[in-house]
Amino acid sequence: MDGSSTCITVVIPTLDEAAQIAAAIRAVRDGADEVIVVDGGSRDDTVAIARASGARVRAAPGAGRATALNIGAAIACGDILYFVHADCRPPPTFAEDIRAAITAGAGAGCFRLRFDSDHWLLRLSGWLSRIDVALFRFGDQSLFVRRDTFRATHGFDERLHVMEDQDLVRRLRRSTRFALLNRSVTASARQYRSTGVYRTQLMIYPTVVVLYRLGTPQSALMRVYGRMRERP
Repeated sequence: MDGSSTCITVVIPTLDEAAQIAAAIRAVRDGADEVIVVDGGSRDDTVAIARASGARVRAAPGAGRATALNIGAAIACGDILYFVHADCRPPPTFAEDIRAAITAGAGAGCFRLRFDSDHWLLRLSGWLSRIDVALFRFGDQSLFVRRDTFRATHGFDERLHVMEDQDLVRRLRRSTRFALLNRSVTASARQYRSTGVYRTQLMIYPTVVVLYRLGTPQSALMRVYGRMRERP
């Protein structure tokens, strides 16, 4: 595949993202050939704002993130799929960077990560994202993948409510060349601010990762995750 001539579809899953979605679409609109927003049943104005901002919107009430991303991929026109969270902002050159990676032989990849916060632990977390190890691959880094490669690996596992991004990356790395690009996606630290940076980074995330790797059922994993996110 010649990346210079391929179309890029950006897929953004949403749920009550009225405050973020317009900026998210603006951040990718110039580089993308198509922007799809898959909404899981927002109770605010997310859908109306997304449409007004020029995105193609698909309503999917009750859909989890993995399901929403698969829906977006299924209706996409692009040869390259680029999955972006509503509160993440790719670098301005994301389209050129992705096409260059595809032309160089990558079947999938992601960017490095940084947060819109100067907290030392979040800066460290962003720095760790430059290490080419699956453990440091986060959904906030955004993920691009050739559409044929995505289909061959059967997309996101819709049985997973958390860690669906790491699951897909691990499967992609076994089947294609995975590129870690030098530029960074800027992610919002809003969830860390609400739950607590130390609590999230030193307790919640490590616990969820360990339980996931041990094969803990998703129902039990979600219960643990929900309880740990509640403020003490």
